[in-house]
Amino acid sequence: MPIVTIQQFPRDLEQKRELARRITEAFEEVYGARPESVQVFFQEVDGEHWARGGVMGCDIAGD
Repeated sequence: MPIVTIQQFPRDLEQKRELARRITEAFEEVYGARPESVQVFFQEVDGEHWARGGVMGCDIAGD
C-alpha cells in the first residue's frame, strides 16, 4: 500500500484533488497499484510554523 506524504504551504482544495489524482495515476502506471491502495496525506504548514536560514517563514519577504 503506497503512502505519500506531502508537506506544503496551504493550497486550494481543487489543487490538492488534482495532485492526489495524478499521484495515484503514477502509482497505477509505474507500480501497477490499485487506485484504492494509494494514500496521499497533505501536511500544510503556514509561515508561522517553519523557518529557513533561521528566519521564520512569515518574516521572509516575497515568499
